[in-house]
Amino acid sequence: MSGSASASEPLRRFLQVARGAGLRVSAAEGIDAARAVKMIGYADREILKDSLGLILAKTPEEKSAYHEAFELYFKRDDIGGNPDQDQDQDDSPQGDGPNQSNPGSQAQGGEGMGGSGGQTLGQMLEQEDRASLATAMEQAAREAGIENIRFFTQKNLYARRILDRMGLRQVERDIEALRQTGTPEGLGRAQFLEGRVDQLRDSVRDFVERNLILFAKGETEKFREELLKSARLSNLERRDLDRMRVLVRQMAKKLAARYAKTRRRRLRGQLDIRRTMRRNMGWGGIPFITVWKQKRIEKPRVMVLCDVSGSVAAMSQFLLMFLYALNEALSDIRSFAFAGSLIEVSEILEKEPVEQAITRIMETIGFGSSNFGNSFADFEDGWMQHVTNKTTIIILGDARGNRTDPRTDIVARMSQRAKRIIWLNPEYKSAWGTGDSDMYRYAPFCNLVTVCNTLRHLERAITDILEDAV
Repeated sequence: MSGSASASEPLRRFLQVARGAGLRVSAAEGIDAARAVKMIGYADREILKDSLGLILAKTPEEKSAYHEAFELYFKRDDIGGNPDQDQDQDDSPQGDGPNQSNPGSQAQGGEGMGGSGGQTLGQMLEQEDRASLATAMEQAAREAGIENIRFFTQKNLYARRILDRMGLRQVERDIEALRQTGTPEGLGRAQFLEGRVDQLRDSVRDFVERNLILFAKGETEKFREELLKSARLSNLERRDLDRMRVLVRQMAKKLAARYAKTRRRRLRGQLDIRRTMRRNMGWGGIPFITVWKQKRIEKPRVMVLCDVSGSVAAMSQFLLMFLYALNEALSDIRSFAFAGSLIEVSEILEKEPVEQAITRIMETIGFGSSNFGNSFADFEDGWMQHVTNKTTIIILGDARGNRTDPRTDIVARMSQRAKRIIWLNPEYKSAWGTGDSDMYRYAPFCNLVTVCNTLRHLERAITDILEDAV
């Protein structure tokens, strides 16, 4: 493949993405875009974005769609990065998009694909060379034909193809050989590599999912809904948020109707013969009026603590929206939001329209640096006395307190008082316990700790709460 042809591939794929996003890109505009890229190159991403925007986007709606498509397509992956460190890979000129690292390079595929400098996958993992890993992943994705992905059921297939082309099978054999040595050094290296491989798998799945969102535009509305329900919320584009709000409301109403139907059926109970006979004494005991045994169904008492710091703000907004729509099914909900400190937001959610309520909450306390220990202390001082053995506490957060005191003692006291504590973590499990994550310190005091970063995860968690209540 010539250097010119190789350099045009990222643009060709981006034009495909732009058309799927709703931009009307003619053949002439495609030629103009190719000429512009030939002149300015891919190094300065802002100049590239402005130049292509002038050529491709004509209306305000197209400019908005173009902006989101460009940002998602040219996003640079930083594999296995420490979440509590600043990641500036997106601003680096070394990457040109999710499917290309150097448009002029020739990818060498197959098992044991070399990264920067001809390194093997095992070497890149051991050296924690994230830039080379990202380059190798992008090359492998091109060879796997990632642009042909169309259905969310193909995610695992493409993820495995990419990992195989990066050389994962050889790394798995190396790990097994290290285990067979039986030496502390060999076992330690094997354990280290296994952890890095888990992080690599998560990064590849995330990468494939983002490409699915990019290349599957223009499919049917039903397919789009299924895709949005299964996609990681942090990967969604801004243009998808309105559609997601509709899906959240539909899902919440469905769960509320299901719970209410069960409640009506079980409330009537069995015929109370003794009270029926007594009530009908005036008619000689003929049961004109029936009396039924009433079974009191207690709705779940729920207290929700939402981390609305910058790292999980998108997920928090969807949970608040979901609970807002579930008010009919869940009586006695108390909602709290926290970042560096904690406040109650129940009244805001009850009295204001959902969009205004969430905006107000985020403006009041959202997007700051998280401090779980301080927030739990606020909860204990102000609201712990309201926690009973019938209370379910839901905590949404990544458990990253920026290396502050996690105050596990307070969570232990919450666990002793509450019926159960459910922790929904938007991070992949491979990231728990890394960097400033305190997830494994909180886990012993929770009844359930699970990954929750899609709308389906959220639906499953709320469904479990409702079903347990009846």
